[in-house]
Order: sequence, then C-alpha cells, then structure tokens
Amino acid sequence: MTTGIKTVIYPVRDLAEAKELYSRILGVDPVMDESYYVGYHVDGQDIGLDPNGHAKWEHGPISYWHVADIDATFASLVEAGAQPVQDVRDVGGGKRTAVLKDADDNPIGLIQEA
Repeated sequence: MTTGIKTVIYPVRDLAEAKELYSRILGVDPVMDESYYVGYHVDGQDIGLDPNGHAKWEHGPISYWHVADIDATFASLVEAGAQPVQDVRDVGGGKRTAVLKDADDNPIGLIQEA
C-alpha cells in the first residue's frame, strides 16, 4: 500500500550551491541541513539534496513512493520484474529507503517512515 509520492531527492555535486538555489526556488530554509543531506518540507512535499546521490543514481532525481511495509513492497516489485539498485536500508531515525528500476531504467524509490 502506498500513500503516494511525497519525497523527491536530487543528486547534487555542490551541496552549498544547490542549497542556495533550492532555498530560493522553494522560498524556505531547509528543515535538515547536514553535510550528507539537505532537506526541505513544503506543503506536504519533501525535497532533498543528496551530495552522494550520483553514486546511487546518475539519471537525475528519484521520486519516492511512501509505503507502509518497505520489505514486502520491495519483494513484490522484484517479483514483478523490477531490478534492485539500492537494497532496503535505514537512513537514520528508523526511516528506511530503497531504490529499484523498471525495465526502462526508470527509478522507483520507496520510503517507509519510522
């Protein structure tokens, strides 16, 4: 079960430059501002900047589907033909993410809140 796409994470090469740009685009300061991730929350949407994102996915931003059971959803999508890109992992505070790709190399991000 999903509650929809609520998170989009952009891979960035220069975190400070990207933070300046996205702060202006969004018109708000980040709610999380760390060397490994900068995150914004705007009208129920989470926008993230990941300075290590290009190592995970070279093709641009990843949209994350919010799911209740990430392990079951991940397994179900693999069974349906999706290819794992990043296995399920805890990214801090009990929040868990994973990335798969479909047959056309489109990313499928999954996120389960703590």
